[in-house]
Amino acid sequence: MESMAEKVIEMQGYKLHLIETDKYKTNTIVWKMKAPLSKGDVTKRALLPHVLQSSSNKYPTMASLRSYLDELYGATLYVDLAKKGEYQVISFSIEVANEKFLSDQTPLLKKAFELMSEILTNPHINNNAFDRETVEKEKRTLKQRIQSVFDDKMRYSNMRLVEEMCKGENYALEVNGVLEDVDPITPENLYDYFLKAFSEDEMDLYVVGDVKEAEVQEFASELLHFESRSVKNIEIANVDNNREVKNIKETQDVKQGKLNIGYRTHIVYGDSDYNALQVFNGIFGGFSHSKLFINVREKASLAYYAASRLESHKGLMMVMSGIDLKNFDQAVRIINEQMEAMKNGDFTDNELEQTKAVIQNQMLETIDTARGMVEVLYHNVVSGHDIKFDNWLNGMQKATKEEIIEVAKKIDLDTIYFLTGTEAVK
Repeated sequence: MESMAEKVIEMQGYKLHLIETDKYKTNTIVWKMKAPLSKGDVTKRALLPHVLQSSSNKYPTMASLRSYLDELYGATLYVDLAKKGEYQVISFSIEVANEKFLSDQTPLLKKAFELMSEILTNPHINNNAFDRETVEKEKRTLKQRIQSVFDDKMRYSNMRLVEEMCKGENYALEVNGVLEDVDPITPENLYDYFLKAFSEDEMDLYVVGDVKEAEVQEFASELLHFESRSVKNIEIANVDNNREVKNIKETQDVKQGKLNIGYRTHIVYGDSDYNALQVFNGIFGGFSHSKLFINVREKASLAYYAASRLESHKGLMMVMSGIDLKNFDQAVRIINEQMEAMKNGDFTDNELEQTKAVIQNQMLETIDTARGMVEVLYHNVVSGHDIKFDNWLNGMQKATKEEIIEVAKKIDLDTIYFLTGTEAVK
């Protein structure tokens, strides 16, 4: 697939990923850095990108930075945090107009590179410490982000399922960190962590757009260079397949129950049966034509929503549903029946083909945007595999009914979590 032709170049301390395409009228630069999730660092790491994007040495206030972005024909700057398997990933994205479509030929790509370099390498510091006012402001915002999960019961119940299911594993940590660990962060210890991250993280720079390789490489080598480092890869922990299923009920003042169920798939991105797992999830609960949606929500009218999703780099599958408090037993039974149906091959060729078509459309839609393209390609960095997009699509299309049944048989029920209300019948 021409639009996903990725060239990877070793740079000083990071890899440059170049995707040359004339699909967009903008150029997108995405800087990604990943490190193993750890209790000691997760909260500082959640705070760091927001402090870096709020102020730099050249743009010491958010207002001055936003004003400069406006000068660059409304360029956008965006930071993000994600949990991918056992890693915590920080992303910085700049999207800028392609100067070839402008009348005055301002060198916008170079200016975007300079801005990315400014944000990453020239922070607003005094005496080996970040600017105190910026840190305190971003700490308050981080507390609000952490607290917001407790207010959103759908997100909260999913968080609690992961906490219970992965107790003792670093994956149980929330990507935004721990509330009680925010206050102890100081401008000094956050700056120390900044130095550590940029000397140890695995770092990747993606450039997507109608650009020239030599020019991009020149900008990157001139503006972004770091110490060499060895990558820290994590072995996925083995979990006992025969351990007892955990049943967790939590009571809060809620009117609608949240039933979340966690499974161990024992399959991760890059495994030979990963394609079949994707199709399995689509038939089981990934879409509106899936078994969970049809049987739990439509036929039995038990759920306000019912769906499943995969954690591709951890080997987990989560079922999420919102149900009346009294319907717990019946909902669990019907969900279990759908899993048994998958293991017994109780799905039609029509369901199989429809699911493959929806997955393909979803993936093609994802790579319609530059950032979506980067997210798809970044799976290879996290997994340590080099899987071309068209090979992935072809492999998914070739997944057979027999392979999907074999995948289903590998899947183990691990944890059932139910957030119920105080009015529930005891």
